[in-house]
Amino acid sequence: MKYFFLWMLFFFSTTGFPASVDYERQSVTIALTQEPPNLNSLQTVDLVSFFVLGHVTEGLVRYDRRGKLVPGIATDWVQKDRTIRFNLRKNARWSDGSAVTAHDFVFSWRQMNNPDVASPYASIMDPIKNAKKIQAGKLPLSALGITAVDDFTLKVDLERPCGYCVTVMNHAVFYPIKQTFYEAQGERYGAEVSNLLYNGPFKLSSWVHDAEMTLIKNPSYWNRSAIKLNELHVGYITADNRTRLNLFRDDRIALARLGADTVADAASQQLRMKSFVSGGMAYIRFNTKSEMVTGQKKLRQAIRLVIDPDEFVNKVIGIPGYKPAYSFFPGWLNGVDGKFTQEYPIKPVQMNVEKARRLVQEVKLSLGVEKMPSITILSTTSPTGARIAEFIQGRLKQALDLDLKVDQQTFKQYLVKIQRGDFDISLASWYPDFDDVVTYADLLASYNANNAGGYSNPEYDRWLEVLLTSNDARTRMSAADKLQKIIIEDVPVLPLAETGSAYVQHPKLKGVVRRVLGPDPDYTFARVVE
Repeated sequence: MKYFFLWMLFFFSTTGFPASVDYERQSVTIALTQEPPNLNSLQTVDLVSFFVLGHVTEGLVRYDRRGKLVPGIATDWVQKDRTIRFNLRKNARWSDGSAVTAHDFVFSWRQMNNPDVASPYASIMDPIKNAKKIQAGKLPLSALGITAVDDFTLKVDLERPCGYCVTVMNHAVFYPIKQTFYEAQGERYGAEVSNLLYNGPFKLSSWVHDAEMTLIKNPSYWNRSAIKLNELHVGYITADNRTRLNLFRDDRIALARLGADTVADAASQQLRMKSFVSGGMAYIRFNTKSEMVTGQKKLRQAIRLVIDPDEFVNKVIGIPGYKPAYSFFPGWLNGVDGKFTQEYPIKPVQMNVEKARRLVQEVKLSLGVEKMPSITILSTTSPTGARIAEFIQGRLKQALDLDLKVDQQTFKQYLVKIQRGDFDISLASWYPDFDDVVTYADLLASYNANNAGGYSNPEYDRWLEVLLTSNDARTRMSAADKLQKIIIEDVPVLPLAETGSAYVQHPKLKGVVRRVLGPDPDYTFARVVE
């Protein structure tokens, strides 16, 4: 009996975990880097929550497997000057069986602009008629330019001509919300499986916070016949790159994103690596408020002169797909006829330690101090965040004799501190919401709730307004060029790298879409093959 027990112990220790892919069940197990902080689309700002929402909810439009914008809840639309008219599917259903109607979009969009809700992403709706005035409390919610003509016809009135407005409606903030359900949940909306309604390809069936969650095929989804996976199981939540690689190697997850500390390991284990340009911008965010030491422009300029994006990418990150960034507007963005950075190139800032030290000395004189006060750099507790913070800490001490205290926080607490402005410097990344330079440019608008560093420059706002309101491509891109030059001069942010991603994927898992825009990775049309 003793030997039987030991044999059984060995058996379950080696086979007790289900395989990462299951053909018969069409089930896939994956890992997330963080617990989704918020599944309330009115308040969500992070990529992990957007990933989940993008699989369980659908808006008017979506991206297909080739990255093309296609109908979602809307079957088609007509845009004329300042009006867009959407026809909605009559077979689109919520997970409670009720129809998804135009009224659900009207309610959701009004709440997004409701100043009492204070959505961080409210400004993305500024092109809609009266949105800004409603956000400022100057007009009632009913004045928003959105009307349910009938249950399945939605009319959107714009404040100005807007060539990118249908594209941006793929974003989660434009998702519908059923009013009666939302009001019944109160502050619990989005907090648990039972506190959400689903109209997307999948729905949540279980959620153990900080541990695991399960998404299953949504039988109420209008296009359910196109969905092959029955289950997408988030079996692990860990920010540790090595843990995820080990989970992949042990066949417990089907896809693992690699970090700088695991790329070499994957190569040495002869794992087949893939890479793609993920389209984001990794950067340093400065708190530019006047009472902060980083509110001193010369200090920010000095830091820019000693942080080399090329060194950052090659020595600190070391992940295939990343490349040095010298503009806040990534190279994949379109310009007039080609790519924006090719049509409006800028020269990389040359590193100059001596000039940087002179600037720091001028700041000391201005502040009337002999030694610069200590600076806090905010980062997450992830291995990558820690490594980047330590690099910047060491570089600024060595080059400028600046003392930096590293403040490492969980992802959720990091977001809280960012929103409070509780930092001098923070490590940040920004991923595009839609396919236009506006998605980066308006981040530094003085009125944008996501402008956590408090940057304010009337000249910047003036050129941003040209970018937002003009229909002429050359006029718009010329304004964007003015904006990137202002950023270089004022240094409210310091671009470090255009992000890429290296990853390993199970050979039996097919149809996973990696993309710049929308939920990434996208498992909507994934499948397991024999």
